[in-house]
Amino acid sequence: MKDSIYRSHVLICTGTGCVSSGAKTLKDSLAEELAANDLSGEIKIVETGCHGFCEKGPIMIVYPEGVFYCEVQSDDVAEIVEEHLLKGRTVERLLFKEPMTEEQIPSYQDIDFYKKQQRIALANCGKIDPEDINEYIALGGYEAAGKVLTEMEPQGVVDTIKDSGLRGRGGGGFPTGLKWQFAKNSESDKKYLICNADEGDPGAFMDRSILEGDPHRIIEGMLVAAYAIGADEGYVYVRAEYPLAIKRLEKAIEDAEEYGLLGDDIFSSGFNFKLHIKKGAGAFVCGEETALMNSIEGKRGMPTPRPPYPAVRGLWGKPTNINNVETYANIPYIINEGADSFTAIGTEGSAGTKVFALTGKINNTGLVEVPMGTTLKEVIFEIGGGLGQGKKFKAVQTGGPSGGCLPEDYLDLPIDYDSLLDAGTMMGSGGMVVMDEDSCMVDVARFFLNFTQSESCGKCTPCREGTKRMLEILNRITDGEGKDGDIELLLELGDHIKSTSLCGLGQSAPNPVLSTVRYFRDEYEAHIHDHNCPAGVCSDLAGAYVIDEEACIGCSKCAKVCPVDAISGEIKNPFTIDPDVCIACGACEPECPVDAISQG
Repeated sequence: MKDSIYRSHVLICTGTGCVSSGAKTLKDSLAEELAANDLSGEIKIVETGCHGFCEKGPIMIVYPEGVFYCEVQSDDVAEIVEEHLLKGRTVERLLFKEPMTEEQIPSYQDIDFYKKQQRIALANCGKIDPEDINEYIALGGYEAAGKVLTEMEPQGVVDTIKDSGLRGRGGGGFPTGLKWQFAKNSESDKKYLICNADEGDPGAFMDRSILEGDPHRIIEGMLVAAYAIGADEGYVYVRAEYPLAIKRLEKAIEDAEEYGLLGDDIFSSGFNFKLHIKKGAGAFVCGEETALMNSIEGKRGMPTPRPPYPAVRGLWGKPTNINNVETYANIPYIINEGADSFTAIGTEGSAGTKVFALTGKINNTGLVEVPMGTTLKEVIFEIGGGLGQGKKFKAVQTGGPSGGCLPEDYLDLPIDYDSLLDAGTMMGSGGMVVMDEDSCMVDVARFFLNFTQSESCGKCTPCREGTKRMLEILNRITDGEGKDGDIELLLELGDHIKSTSLCGLGQSAPNPVLSTVRYFRDEYEAHIHDHNCPAGVCSDLAGAYVIDEEACIGCSKCAKVCPVDAISGEIKNPFTIDPDVCIACGACEPECPVDAISQG
């Protein structure tokens, strides 16, 4: 049956986030309900990749109207079929509701989360079936590869990428075209191309979502790059924890080979390119390019000194180019639309867009793509919908565990490579974690340093031993045993580790500590000198909770949630908290209807 006779398409997100919320069951229920109403021949169900609005999954969009339904469950299916698909009436209770205004918005294009984005890398995610190569081709897929292989010389391709100003989206921001030029200039009988999909940052899921939602875009970007540098073989290095991404990438490679878009004599150009998948075991350090290549070769994933750089001596000793998923995802757009179209987006030194995984204490969590130069405030308060529960913004961390934390004074900072570096953080692969007034910045620094310390491969002493000493100091401070000189020692250790570590993991590991000391030194001093955690997070420093007896109405709600029975009293009489028993967990405070509970 041809698609053209369907009167409606129902798109259901089946990215990892929505699948975990029940999208597969939702899809099966919808198929059953359509069959029961004899609508299977009129309405097509399309399983797509991630729409980005992970906070509101499972997500369903009904076309041609473009009505956006969120948090849809199987129990909602009968009503959607009856009201919308049969009677043409929107099911209003399932529409997105703006967190600030409570306004219900039918079309996803009118939702601030979407309408303030500009999508290039994510252009097809949520729009097509990622396992159907024809849907990718229908939206212009492989036109860039065809243009390059039949109309352009390799140097012309490299020059186009140079002119676009595209910088590597994996974290370092090195000019992509220049990287390709180095690999092209290397003389060798064999060259390799690698896509780094080893996305290990806590809270980051940009690469995973692109691989799940638009795998052919990555293949096409790699195909263009391979032709430009003269490589005939490539690898996508993806962590094994991404089974759906791997499944869809395997299907995409198989279909591309069947269509003659991978393999020998592509587009009858005489150019050959074979692509493989290498599953990584999940070591964070394998995101570093030399460690990644060691892993592909079957060795332990440990970095090696540079130079020589991969463009000269890389995989199996041959010239190799490595870019990450998002970098390759930009290539088809640049080839099709031209370098000038790309440079017209973003800032002078940071062209194009950037994808961020927006998480933390924020109303609208999910995947967003915005032009470089967009301010932190725009992303957090306009696209992200602001902080929940009326909480006050405290900090935002960019760049994952290797990045830094910026306070409220930096909300107007434009997001680009250089501005973030000047502020003491980094772009990284695109993690963005928002923190509110209840976050302890010392504990945040300890959390991220604990991650990088445990992920250190141990090869070089500064990273192996230095991060361990820094973590010991942070643990001491959060345990209430901090002492004079600890802050200065953290700064000294951090500077040494940054300047002497072998690879990017160690060189950036101190960033969360250094940035929080820079902007939130008063919290460190409160922990050390006053033996107090201002945010009440560090339990060894948090004071017991107390009840204002004049305000207490004796409802007993606080006592019911106390895990250690520290609260006692009689109904309709003031309750009290035993300070010797209270563990300062904070479970009681949000339960009080009259705000009679506070931390002492």
